[in-house]
Amino acid sequence: MKIQFLGAAGEVTGSRRCVEFFRDGRDRRFIVDYGMFQGGQEATAKNLEPLPFATKEIDFIVLTHAHIDHSGLLPRLCAQGFTGPIYCTTATFELLKILLPDSAHLQWGDLARAVRRKKAGKWRGEMPVPLYTQEDVEMTLAQFEVLNYKQVIEPCAGVRLEFQNAGHILGSAIAIIDIEETGAPSKRCVFSGDIGMKGKILMPDPSLIEGADVVVVESTYGDRLHRSLQATEAELVEVLTATLQSNGNVVIPAFAVGRTQEILFLLIDLVRRSLLPHLSIWVDSPMATAATHLTQHFFSQLDEQSQTTLEWFRQNPNAVDLRFIADVEESKALNRIKGGAIIISASGMCDAGRIVHHLESNLPRPQSAIIIVGFQAYGSLGRRLVDKAQKVRLFGEEVPVRASIHTIGGLSAHADKAGLLDWLRGFHKEPKSIFVVHGEPEASSVLAAAIREDLGWENVVIPERLHSYIC
Repeated sequence: MKIQFLGAAGEVTGSRRCVEFFRDGRDRRFIVDYGMFQGGQEATAKNLEPLPFATKEIDFIVLTHAHIDHSGLLPRLCAQGFTGPIYCTTATFELLKILLPDSAHLQWGDLARAVRRKKAGKWRGEMPVPLYTQEDVEMTLAQFEVLNYKQVIEPCAGVRLEFQNAGHILGSAIAIIDIEETGAPSKRCVFSGDIGMKGKILMPDPSLIEGADVVVVESTYGDRLHRSLQATEAELVEVLTATLQSNGNVVIPAFAVGRTQEILFLLIDLVRRSLLPHLSIWVDSPMATAATHLTQHFFSQLDEQSQTTLEWFRQNPNAVDLRFIADVEESKALNRIKGGAIIISASGMCDAGRIVHHLESNLPRPQSAIIIVGFQAYGSLGRRLVDKAQKVRLFGEEVPVRASIHTIGGLSAHADKAGLLDWLRGFHKEPKSIFVVHGEPEASSVLAAAIREDLGWENVVIPERLHSYIC
């Protein structure tokens, strides 16, 4: 058996890996995740790369969760001829029905906007390249087969698949895959997907897995420790209080699925506990609105504190002025608000969607604040803000950065170094192979070293993109 790492190797985005094994006289292949690369022209080039094998050679696909960096290229793959089943959890599929159409819409919207600006002589650089259409998305959604957590199926001869809760976002899963090659003992492969933090808002703790031969583990924050939830809350309260008292706006770029809901629940809970006064919150993302309603539908999958917070808000609906923005005109109207607003909008890395317009309006205003609450990939607009850029280019124009920029890492949906090591300690004995993926080079290197030193595990590999490894 061998694993080829097609993405998220030496970087965070573009999660996809191919497992090849021999069974019943022929080689078989399946893919775990098929995500989009994000962040600049280099990402675009990678998204357009062909696979190193024919799509008809893929037996099935396993999807750990709905985020676009794990799912976003599935419609392109299906349009190129993949016709097999795609397995995910029920909640992941419901989220994909929101995320994938929105992804296609954004791509074609970006192209249309670029064409208009080019005709007006205001566009510089390469034109955006849409990766798939709405028709491709519809075809892809028809290929999904959903599983409950802990349900075991056989996608093909010699393979058993089970999902356990990863505690990252709604529906997120750890994929446990048992493979029986012809003439070889069974091997258990565990793909972490994205592992959530213990004790985090909204999601339960990630499930612990007792045994595996091969483990593929993420390392997004493998080189750092998050602040405690208490310290994170205190920092958030301080920024919000100072900005709103200065009659500024607070703009929070947030992934529409997962992060937006976590922030909403936290803000409402801070009001519930009288740590913040009455707030005026606008959620400006149709996708985030749909995902929030979906989160309420999967009430039983939330952690206990979030269930309590939601029940309190249902009984005290006037404690927070929470409004979900539906159409474009309402979204534009938000940019006429000069102070007192908390605007949560997508995309989380600031590269597309309505958030770009809110940044254009608020970045030049020193009384406003931008709160970064998620990972920002190299090349993304969010990363440039985190790196203290003095000005950024938006819609072809230079915009000065006068607003304060705050990075609050304690709100991450990803486990930190300690959390990842705790999850790995759940294995009762050392796996034969450990692959550290989904992290920038420094993060992966630090986590790999910690696995060797703290856990005493020896066969730890940081795979290179497009390379194959025998297991």
